[in-house]
Amino acid sequence: MHRHGDEPWRTVSTLPSQNVIDATDARLLLALSEHPRATTVALADQVGISRNTAQARLAKLEEGGGLSSFERRVDTRSLGYPMTVFAVVQVVQSRLDQVAAALADIPEVLQVHSVSGPNDLVVHAVAVDADDLYRIAGQILAIPGVQRTNTSVVTREIVPYRTGPLLRRLAKS
Repeated sequence: MHRHGDEPWRTVSTLPSQNVIDATDARLLLALSEHPRATTVALADQVGISRNTAQARLAKLEEGGGLSSFERRVDTRSLGYPMTVFAVVQVVQSRLDQVAAALADIPEVLQVHSVSGPNDLVVHAVAVDADDLYRIAGQILAIPGVQRTNTSVVTREIVPYRTGPLLRRLAKS
């Protein structure tokens, strides 16, 4: 859970039990995903709740982490980065925080997940081309504490990032 003042690389994508999204929140989020430019009044009308209720629920979702950044909607290809890569990284455990901070300083690094298993981190990054990927991979390998990396280039996105199916299931409850 991301708390005010925590470093962004220490966030965890889970909600505490008191911030679990209910069916009304799910319907509100579905309406927002279908009409991202809709006003709060329009969203409230679509869901069948008052404007004040919609506004309060959206604010609670933003504060509690249930509604994250809209940055995810920006297509990195339109920013000049057509190549998407995932790198698994093994690190010296005592240097994990420093490695995470250094990865956060590389603009092409979009996300970093700590994982269980033989690797420690999964890095989601973008590159302009193969030469740019070589440069970025070199930056990652040069971080003190990084022991080894293994990078895979995405050839095609088969299932895009989505939460709609989960929201629809929750909205029915």
